Amino acid sequence: MAEPVIFGSHEAQTLAQLRDVAGRAERVALMADGHVGYVMPIGGVAAYRRQVSVVGVGFDIACGNAAIRMDRRVRDYTRAELETLADEIQHVISFGMGRTNRADDAPTDHPLFTDPAWGAVPGKHERDGLKAKARSQLGTVGGGNHYVDVFADEAGDLWVGVHFGSRGLGHTVASGFLALSQGKNWGDRVPEREALFSLDQPLGHDYWQLMTLAGAYAYAGREWVARKVVSILGGAELELVHNHHNFAWQETHDGTDYVVVRKGATPAFPGQRGFVGGSMGDDAVIIEGARHDSERQRASLYSTVHGAGRVMSRTAARGKVNRKTGAVISPGKVTWDMLHQWVGEKGVILRGGGLDESPHAYRRLPDVLAAQGDTVTVLHTLTPLIVVMAGENELDPYRD
Repeated sequence: MAEPVIFGSHEAQTLAQLRDVAGRAERVALMADGHVGYVMPIGGVAAYRRQVSVVGVGFDIACGNAAIRMDRRVRDYTRAELETLADEIQHVISFGMGRTNRADDAPTDHPLFTDPAWGAVPGKHERDGLKAKARSQLGTVGGGNHYVDVFADEAGDLWVGVHFGSRGLGHTVASGFLALSQGKNWGDRVPEREALFSLDQPLGHDYWQLMTLAGAYAYAGREWVARKVVSILGGAELELVHNHHNFAWQETHDGTDYVVVRKGATPAFPGQRGFVGGSMGDDAVIIEGARHDSERQRASLYSTVHGAGRVMSRTAARGKVNRKTGAVISPGKVTWDMLHQWVGEKGVILRGGGLDESPHAYRRLPDVLAAQGDTVTVLHTLTPLIVVMAGENELDPYRD
């Protein structure tokens, strides 16, 4: 069993999941924002030899963050103008479950739609249907903890930050290969169980091709959304920071080649930049992997947090809710008064959002970054001005 490397403190169930993964992986690590996931904990990192874990990468393949620094400053806008811009972002960008893109300039002619990897989807009907879904959803944000934010950094420069993944494309690919791994047909619903595929076998080869395709799709979607919001704000792009945090990479560590699966963990090689969000009422950061290349960095497989990390489940936060009607069956630990007070005191202009995404449901980002020690360096602290998310009853089956 691989000896886990653990940052921060965690609940027993999270650590049990990590130990389970360690029984199969060559090396494992857990970031300070870790919490329970499907089979593998969120915030977990696992290295395998020529194998990839389908549930490790997860259902929201290539979920990640992108941030663009603009040529505009916070002083360029009044509060009233920011309120109007928040309304426009909510109107132009599509949020929520299974949505199609309302905009007519999404990159549906992107070269990824002619990629040979589509041939790995079994069956022409399934392949054509998945491609059509992917075209319609490209540039949609989804629900859950996915968002579009406008921030100001310590110098007053504006940033646009987004968080979402490969939408229905990634969810269908993950579900399909889980079904195949259990001897079922593509499209059959099966339990979430570990599925380790050798890259040298047909299933592993095909999964890797489609996972990579989902990564390209997520990058295209996030960059389109972020640039669309920059244009709504009337600015121009100065720099882009972009990274997946639900993905697998082929990497070399300490002279050994591995497949490194990061599930809710940000790659942070020395000098590599990343965008890490907090919550709807907290600061975010632009970080980079520390340049001194320490033993702790190597032990983490050059990984860091992807967010603040949950401290309570969605159900615990919002209570039990009837998915069809939105009616509360039993109350949760967070109320709308609590949420509105928090974001109000921060001066955040909020559109959408739900009790399960309240800041009360999350750790504080400075705490989890402190637990990562000197493995990362904070380059910019981003204070939220506008947060736009799906609404309370807009459920999203594709979230991470």
